Amino acid sequence: MPDSVLSPVVETPVWRYRQTGLAPGQRLTVEQVSATDPVGATNAPDTGLMATIDHIADEVAVAMEYNGISHATVLATPQNLDDLARGFSLTEGIIRTPADIYDIEAVPHPNGITLQITIASACLNSLKQRRRTLAGTTGCGLCGLESLGDVERVLPTVVAPVMPLQPGALLAASLQLRDNQPLHQQTGATHAAGWANASGQLVQVMEDVGRHNALDKLVGYLARFPDLHERGGFMVMSSRASFEIVQKAAAAGINAVVAISAPTAYAIRRAHDLNILLAGFARQTSFTVYTHPEYLCSQEPVS
Repeated sequence: MPDSVLSPVVETPVWRYRQTGLAPGQRLTVEQVSATDPVGATNAPDTGLMATIDHIADEVAVAMEYNGISHATVLATPQNLDDLARGFSLTEGIIRTPADIYDIEAVPHPNGITLQITIASACLNSLKQRRRTLAGTTGCGLCGLESLGDVERVLPTVVAPVMPLQPGALLAASLQLRDNQPLHQQTGATHAAGWANASGQLVQVMEDVGRHNALDKLVGYLARFPDLHERGGFMVMSSRASFEIVQKAAAAGINAVVAISAPTAYAIRRAHDLNILLAGFARQTSFTVYTHPEYLCSQEPVS
């Protein structure tokens, strides 16, 4: 498939927040969200949200299939897929040289792309002999899945927060995250997942070289202390927000995810469908909301 058929960038409606916001205690209503329709680039008065269009990197599930046998699935940017197939095959030891690949065909599906790779019979026999599930890596979050049908899990939608979240709480938690990453401060090589209460105070931070592992550790901690989750709060990630981050959050019943970096288009689509507020580019005074801005209220509660 020509790369021109697959766009690595998607234009997506978003809402940008800066510290002005709503009247004290006012919750953003569905009507106000509609009034900030990014397609028309209009702004609702006194919401603190500016409607606009953003350019989001897309990610798709890409299944590697060798001579008709499913082998592994990764999440990837949908361009240069022929090179992805060659590089993956070489670095995983599936082929000996590029000449061992006879043909590569990209076949699109509603839930991803299958790379049908035809390799030399000697390489295929070797692959069958060492047939294995890929060792877990720190990147895609899908390691061990063989086919596209395994990627998008059937999950119930997450329940919206009982009390609206204060934008100032999201900013406060994101600022605290860096100071609560001792491994990152020592090594510069780890990601973090933190749980903040509704006031924006970080309660726990977990670190790992893999962002998905950090999230899993945090979910495991919340499973031991369920009252923290029940009292309300949200998750803060030091990384970008990928599809798998959103899906794992939904599986844990987390209804708000704040990322320091950007989300992918797949993550935005999944967050919308699963009723998760997804925010990114959290900085000192601003962040961008990609889904469910109606979960937000003003910075200060009614006294």
